[in-house]
This record gives sequence, C-alpha cells and structure tokens, in this order.
Amino acid sequence: MTERVQITAAGDGRELRAPDAVLTVKIDAAHTDGGYELFEVHAPRGAAMPLHSTGWSRAYYLLHGRMLVQIEDRAVELTPGACVTIPADALHTFTVLTPAVTFLVVSLSGAMGRFHADLDVTLGDGTLSGAGPLLQRLLGRHDVRLVDAIDRSPR
Repeated sequence: MTERVQITAAGDGRELRAPDAVLTVKIDAAHTDGGYELFEVHAPRGAAMPLHSTGWSRAYYLLHGRMLVQIEDRAVELTPGACVTIPADALHTFTVLTPAVTFLVVSLSGAMGRFHADLDVTLGDGTLSGAGPLLQRLLGRHDVRLVDAIDRSPR
C-alpha cells in the first residue's frame, strides 16, 4: 500500500450529516489507497440508527461522553478511552447516554465514507422525513441492511 500524507488540523475536515450524528472526515480512503479511513463523530443523546449491518469492519474509540454499543446480542458501555471493534456484517447500533459523545471511527476500506457521503447528499437537511424510498435505494447501494430486512435465523 502506498500511502499519501494527509494532514487534517483540529476543527478541519469534510462534515457529513446523518440523522443521528455529524461525521468529520479526518483521513479519507483516497489517502490510504482504500485501506482505511478515520472519522471524528459527534452524536447527541439518544438512540442512533436502528439495529443494522454493514459490509465493512470498523472500530470505535470514545473521546468524550458515555455510549452503549450493541453488537449482535452483546451490549458494551464505552467511557472515554475505551474502544470496541465491529466486524463486517455484524448487527450493531449505539445509544448515547450523556448529552453528547465524541468518538473516532476507524473504518477498513472506503465503504463507510462513500455511504455517508451519499447519505449526506440524499438527505440534504440531515433528517429522514419523507426519505423512505430514497433511503431504501441508498442502503441497497452500500451493503447496509436494517434488522427488519435481515433474516435473523441461525447461519
């Protein structure tokens, strides 16, 4: 892998809006030959996206606040300095337990960045209101499956 240097100062980076968070791209996959990408995520109190799976692996590293991360049938509470890995295709979600959290996400490949860039454009204002059919097509384009659409029978 031939990496190109990318420097992103504090407070800089492309912001991508999602219904449950704002992601700031700190290192994009173009600078790592698609090997990984790094995001700084700010999310408010409450539940995030419903239980879902994605085709890419990632790790969360909590910087500020407290959050509960559900991976399959396991729930893990993260406090500052704690981290967790989420394998590709594992059902997962998170709930913010404090007024807000800030965490880093290291995602393998460029898939997460492509998904969130598409989500940001598709949703426009960052909300899901009236986005049902558009959202279904978007999820299908990026190997993201909501738990309602997944057969949870043993594999």
